[in-house]
Amino acid sequence: MNEFGLKAKDATIADLGLKNVADAYWNLSPAELVEESIIGGDGVLTDNGALAVDTGKFTGRSPKDKFIVCDERTEKAVWWGDINIKFDPEKFDRLYERVCAYLQGKTIYVRDSYSCADPNYRLNIRVVTESPWQNLFAYNLFLRPTKEEILKTVKAEWTILSAPGFLADPEIDGTRQSNFAVINFTKKIILIGGTAYTGEIKKGIFSVLNFVLPHDKNVLSMHCSANVGKDGDSAIFFGLSGTGKTTLSADPDRGLIGDDEHGWAENSVFNFEGGCYAKCVNLSKEKEPQIFKAIKFGSLIENIEFYDGTTTVDYDNISKTENTRAAYPIHHIDNAIEPSVGNSPKNIFFLTCDAFGVLPPISKLNTGQAMYHFISGYTAKVAGTEMGVTEPTTTFSACFGKAFLPLHPTKYAELLGERMKKNKVNVWLVNTGWSGGSYGVGSRMKLSFTRAMITAALNGELEKVDYEKMPVFGLSIPKSCPGVPNDILNPRNTWADKSEFDAKTNTLAASFVKNFAQYAEYANEEILNASPKLAVNA
Repeated sequence: MNEFGLKAKDATIADLGLKNVADAYWNLSPAELVEESIIGGDGVLTDNGALAVDTGKFTGRSPKDKFIVCDERTEKAVWWGDINIKFDPEKFDRLYERVCAYLQGKTIYVRDSYSCADPNYRLNIRVVTESPWQNLFAYNLFLRPTKEEILKTVKAEWTILSAPGFLADPEIDGTRQSNFAVINFTKKIILIGGTAYTGEIKKGIFSVLNFVLPHDKNVLSMHCSANVGKDGDSAIFFGLSGTGKTTLSADPDRGLIGDDEHGWAENSVFNFEGGCYAKCVNLSKEKEPQIFKAIKFGSLIENIEFYDGTTTVDYDNISKTENTRAAYPIHHIDNAIEPSVGNSPKNIFFLTCDAFGVLPPISKLNTGQAMYHFISGYTAKVAGTEMGVTEPTTTFSACFGKAFLPLHPTKYAELLGERMKKNKVNVWLVNTGWSGGSYGVGSRMKLSFTRAMITAALNGELEKVDYEKMPVFGLSIPKSCPGVPNDILNPRNTWADKSEFDAKTNTLAASFVKNFAQYAEYANEEILNASPKLAVNA
């Protein structure tokens, strides 16, 4: 073990129930963890210095195998259902003991880290992993304490124990199958087994913060990216996969606060993490220069393939999975700010890729509409490769991260509304999808136009223009925007057949209404009044 580990080792390992491990390596450096991984045959170096590993059977999260212990702390607070599945406390204790017994005689890797860059909300975490490269992931993704802070931390507030080699027995352990990720909010433990996919570690803590911060500290937790301008003006970008969240928040003229998970307190927006876990399918230096450059020594890349006979990554090869990933510390991004904290935002962007071609390329939302569209979390995906199928499909994910919400979505939306009113925040709905018709007929909105609209919003130029109301959705559409042709701002103008546009608008609005029905019981009047108003004769 290195010098950071020379502290009360026996006591802390015993506290975790790990009394007979072969050895415990504490807080190894990235170089040491890379060396351990290569020596153990778990990974290889790419030509750019990153460590490449395979996560085995699971190359993504397994939502149906994520559980929350149902006890006095969680029984009445958690939004139980398909997203948050109950787990018995006694079964958790037995499963934890079985995982600890499995690790007897094995070498483990322990890391002290923390989450939340705002010190007022810091959450100290101890990550215990079966493999060195999993520990490298924890080093990259969580915030990194100083040596002095590590030496002072005898017991962390939360513990993550990840043992991919342990396979659960559903009949004994109460799991669905051999893999599992269980959160115990009372004992403050995340227990992971049967899967080596590191995203379970990252999203486990995100789920914890999505409970603790809103429920206990009145802080809005958010699945979003955030950046800050030279004048200290923060901006937040929400969006599901494929909407352009990473691309549009990566602005060379603005500092990056973070790319994925943040909190919004009374006076700050802060990153939960100390790194990025970026998708790297089809990655290129031209399309994503910052991410491409960030993948270097100390980075971890998962489930990729090499060009034959080389150690050069073929990012277009998805023979293992489309979910190829790269994990790197945030300081690998040139314009990242540290500490990763900004002021309360002046602008919030909800990014959607509307493949129906109905929503405006940019529109301004009032508070009720912002809460409604936040809960909806809409985007549309284009049809697959099946012959003759061209109709897009709607996708809704509450708060742009439904899979990680322990509380009911209206709790997060109401916090958003409170923050908006207090800070007089502008909220914009930005469609990066189709214009002039649905997918297959219209064309994708030019990235240059989308960037111009976002820049105009950030610079306050959209405060000076006139607006018109969009029927059905009630959105406020600017009549002009610097750098953007006026005739594309109202999507109805771009369709050759106006009646077809009206019908498609009504169809999409009906999908919104149908989806929102599951949340309506707990929504306040301001949110409910923002629902699209279906056109009777459309």
